[in-house]
Amino acid sequence: MPELPEVETVRAGLAHWVSGRTVSAVEVTCARSVRRHAGGAPDLVARLLGARITGVGRRGKYLWLPLAGPAHADSCLVAHLGMSGQLLVQPSSAPGEKHLHVRIRFADDGPELRFVDQRTFGGVFLDDLVPATDRPEQDVPASVAHIARDPLDPFFDDDAFVRALRRRSSGVKRALLDQTLVSGIGNIYADESLWRARLSGERRCSALSRPQVIDLLAHVRGVLGEAIRAGGTSFDALYVNVNGASGYFDRRLAVYGRAGSPCRRCGTPVRRTAFMNRSSFFCPSCQRPPRRAVVRSPGPSAARTADPAGPEVDRS
Repeated sequence: MPELPEVETVRAGLAHWVSGRTVSAVEVTCARSVRRHAGGAPDLVARLLGARITGVGRRGKYLWLPLAGPAHADSCLVAHLGMSGQLLVQPSSAPGEKHLHVRIRFADDGPELRFVDQRTFGGVFLDDLVPATDRPEQDVPASVAHIARDPLDPFFDDDAFVRALRRRSSGVKRALLDQTLVSGIGNIYADESLWRARLSGERRCSALSRPQVIDLLAHVRGVLGEAIRAGGTSFDALYVNVNGASGYFDRRLAVYGRAGSPCRRCGTPVRRTAFMNRSSFFCPSCQRPPRRAVVRSPGPSAARTADPAGPEVDRS
């Protein structure tokens, strides 16, 4: 699934190619790709005609195109790429892609915008723009307002994030994937950031010190920034930028997808474990999992290990 660096790469490409252009025609060939639009395909098509795209916004993994025009004030076209969605800018003469589901043409007869999605988990829909809860002067789609800011957002509140994360009792990786706490950090970049911070994803948030969380946040920003400069991570043809080019951050991955390969820092073989129906990759030497407290039985028998949910012993 595309994560923040991939979506940001797409956002930058869209801002260059579609900002300021007026929609002249819309074609929807797959109802599932517009299933989140309440009025269905006919209503989406009718409401988009004549709209002028004024820019491209992003919150986490969501993209939106604010619209202007007599019938389009305070509205936007929202896109979520899902597992395999692609927003491509193509010449109108280019053959349609196999999984082309939405085509948007413009009044200037320039390159058109296409939504292509092999697995159809993504989609596009129209939504109202509403003031952001923390900054009323900024508008976000109503359907996206509950999603937290990402660490690259200039208005991301570091102190609030540190406090909120340290109040949690879950493992730190689970917290990084919670889009209501911090957005845009998916499975790949969570593993890479934790490796750089030398933290096990199993470490309880409440067991982390403030300096540790600040250090982790710095590594998250470093990983995301480097991935954006590399155009994102492409393991297959399902993620490409608006011009159809793949990203190359996969060449710099330290642990993700490298089970059995030597850790780039210490040489210990990287391990893979199951995590939330996905996989976690980590170095067992650089990222030692937390030990559990030992509970002594009341009798002379040997000590037994506490319940796995028991208190941690900090090994860092």
